[in-house]
Amino acid sequence: MRPVQALRHFLLALQFFTRIPVTGRLADWVGYSPAMLRASAGHFPGVGWVVGAAAALVLAAGLRWLPPGPLGALVAAGLATAATVWLTGAFHEDGLADTADGLGGGLTRERALQIMKDSRIGSYGTVTLLLALGLKVALTALLAQRGAGAAAAAVLGAHVLSRAAPLDVMRRLPYVGEADGSKAKPLADAISPGGIATGMAWSLSALVLLAWALGGWALLAAGVLWALALGYLRRLLARRLQGFTGDTLGATQQVCELALLLGLALAASP
Repeated sequence: MRPVQALRHFLLALQFFTRIPVTGRLADWVGYSPAMLRASAGHFPGVGWVVGAAAALVLAAGLRWLPPGPLGALVAAGLATAATVWLTGAFHEDGLADTADGLGGGLTRERALQIMKDSRIGSYGTVTLLLALGLKVALTALLAQRGAGAAAAAVLGAHVLSRAAPLDVMRRLPYVGEADGSKAKPLADAISPGGIATGMAWSLSALVLLAWALGGWALLAAGVLWALALGYLRRLLARRLQGFTGDTLGATQQVCELALLLGLALAASP
């Protein structure tokens, strides 16, 4: 792919998955079409570099300026998590809550899909979202025991690699969302080999960063938990829904981010 075309696809992915504005002449230059959005799928991990960098900067600043100790680390981790939620507009968290409501409350495939389309959050979604955010803050604070640099690298790498997981779901499962009215509908077609290669290229640099900052054992533990979480979710979606929806892609990202942080925290403990 030509560099100019790749940049347009990356900016489209950034506009779609974050609140970062791509407006005016830049938006005219980037353009939009369903085909372009499908082609931008491989840049999802690249969006993770932007969101993860913002979280890493907030975390490092919090650890630098807040009082030292567990409470200061917890507050810094909370601020970093809040920064990512704001930057993405809780896009993936919303998908996690909807998926939990659908799979938890829907006894049949049709009922689960119907519940997931409801904009209201239910008990399953509320509990799952609170647990996920709480665990994310706690694991990030735990990683801060290794120092600001290691924690920032862990957060950044987790954001990148967790966004590679939905690409695998898109490659292996069919889209089963609504034919109309879904923002994820352009992603219904199977991701191309070029998109997979692009995602792998973005992810490889994150693997190098994690290995350098936290060591090979931490990377191995995180990779194992990432693969287990992704494999479980993929099988669950295939069994319960016979495919994926836009909400389940967000849920996949969130669960795999937690799996990566858990693996890094377990293996990188002082």
